[in-house]
Amino acid sequence: MTPAFAPVADAAAPLDTVYSAETPEGIALTLRPAGLVARLLAYLIDSLVRFGLWLVSLTIAGIIGGMGPAFVFISLFLIEWIYPIAFELAHSGATPGKRALGLQVVMESGLPVTPAASITRNLLRAADFLPALYAFGAAAMLLRHDFKRLGDLAAGTLVVHTTPVSLHADLPRAVPVPPARPLALREQAAIVSWAGRASTLTPERLEELARLARPAALGGTGQAAAGRERTAATETAALLGVAQWLIGRRDGEAP
Repeated sequence: MTPAFAPVADAAAPLDTVYSAETPEGIALTLRPAGLVARLLAYLIDSLVRFGLWLVSLTIAGIIGGMGPAFVFISLFLIEWIYPIAFELAHSGATPGKRALGLQVVMESGLPVTPAASITRNLLRAADFLPALYAFGAAAMLLRHDFKRLGDLAAGTLVVHTTPVSLHADLPRAVPVPPARPLALREQAAIVSWAGRASTLTPERLEELARLARPAALGGTGQAAAGRERTAATETAALLGVAQWLIGRRDGEAP
């Protein structure tokens, strides 16, 4: 069943720009990378926060007198370089700007960002800034489906939306039909997943995948009379009925 339904994820990826990752524990994650506009807005918010901190440091420098210039230089360093690293590591991978936009920095595996990765991606902001106004970083993001800038490429990180990704729409209407044989949990999940993606596939592709699933869900031509009646309909309609059955509908009528 797995090869039959593997193309579904590939076909859907260009439509919803999702990123699939697998943790070391074998858990599959679906992430939605943040695009240029969202990251720009987050950067502007963080710039305002840093500017406010800079004004505070100038005020304190004026109060302490002779040590003021040294305090200002140290503050500028901390605000420019330590600010993003500290927030990414202490607040679930999000600076105040990213948090306001619902963004988060994670590793390519979907795991929380590591100290080494956070330091690397932020140090390379200098390269992303070249030749001016983060031109290299913006160009790199626009040329990649995962919107990675140079720092992300070097650190192996992603900036993603924290809102859950929903890959499956409501299942299309169909009369619930039991499968021809007991299905493994993996097979059941594949069929329900296929039905949930029906709106993102062409009818021809949907029918092709349904034909590939016929031996597992619908049986062959040697089934009993009820099975033969099912296979007389299109594979798509029959498999959609099986999907409805698998999610618990038993009334014999289309939902």
